[in-house]
Amino acid sequence: MEGTKPRSLRNIEEKMSSMDADSFRYHVLESAKNFKTSWVDLGQALYAVWKDKLYKEWGYATLDTFTIKEIGIRKQTAMKLLKSYYFLEKEEPQYLKEDFVQAQDTAMIPGYETIDVLRMAKNKKMLDGQDYASLKKEIFEKGKDAREVKRDLTSLIRQRQELDPEEAYQKRRLATAKRFLSTLKSLKQELEISKLLPTPLIKEAASLISKLEAELS
Repeated sequence: MEGTKPRSLRNIEEKMSSMDADSFRYHVLESAKNFKTSWVDLGQALYAVWKDKLYKEWGYATLDTFTIKEIGIRKQTAMKLLKSYYFLEKEEPQYLKEDFVQAQDTAMIPGYETIDVLRMAKNKKMLDGQDYASLKKEIFEKGKDAREVKRDLTSLIRQRQELDPEEAYQKRRLATAKRFLSTLKSLKQELEISKLLPTPLIKEAASLISKLEAELS
């Protein structure tokens, strides 16, 4: 059934066939082959490749080139895998030591995209430890996927904004000021080129731009 396999998988297997099965490079390729059901192994391998710059030893100038050409994974996916694994290692080491090792059903292992959402939630200043613990429970105990967790995270953020209207107001104020500044700069440039308005008015626009930039700095 070789013809039914995706090309990327066939390419990986071809590379593996010419390598020492005990080498770390072979292990990276094997992890890539199985990452849909064992992404943690691949994330760990990619983290080691990135940290020790092993891709240079294997003839690649960058990690991006290595992940694309050697294991057929896009940069965005590779970075999510790497960051998600590192997050587990740093923030949830017990899961890697116990729960993941004991997991028999790979379908019960949270996907890397789900862990990536949890990682982003950890960095949200407006969320507290209880919010994070709640999201973590939904993932590890109830098996929610990335889409569901994103929905929960969005709901939590909205609740926090409602509890702190002043913070929400300041964010809207900042976003509006930035949009106004961007529009004003574009109009000033257009007026300077077209000369449709007197020079003094254009200078006033330049002065306003300077004031807005100072306000936003």
